[in-house]
Parts: sequence; structure tokens; C-alpha cells
Amino acid sequence: MSNMEELTTVVPQMPLINIVVYLVAVGLSWWALQQFRFDVLLKQPRSPAAKMLQVFMSIGLGYLVASFFLKYLEWSVGLNGIF
Repeated sequence: MSNMEELTTVVPQMPLINIVVYLVAVGLSWWALQQFRFDVLLKQPRSPAAKMLQVFMSIGLGYLVASFFLKYLEWSVGLNGIF
């Protein structure tokens, strides 16, 4: 049994927690990227393609951040079996 399966048996609401964490992380990434100056890097910073790039960057960054926190949660719950 993997750690995630064990975590799901310990916390039955884990799939809902995962969804909420991912959505919050993507939202925070979007908010943080609003301060980034895309006009310096892009030819047309107001174009639909530039907005799509910002959306994809937010999703990617949010995914990485959420994955880190969920793995940390998984590992910390897994430590209960050691001690």
C-alpha cells in the first residue's frame, strides 16, 4: 500500500483536500504573477497569447507548489508509523 493510499484511509476527505489545495495554489500563483512585468519579455503583452501564457505559467507554478505541500503532508503523516 502506498503512502497516498494510507493517507486516504486516515483522512477520507483527502481527494477534496487535494482539489482545494491545487485550486488555492493556482489562484495564489495567478495573483503573484500579476506583479511580474511581462511587457519587458513579450512583444505584445496584452495579446490573447500572452494571457494564455500567463494562465499556463500560473497552472504550472500552482501545480508545483501544491505538489510540494501535498507531498509534505503525505510524508509527515507517514512519519507516524515510524515513531
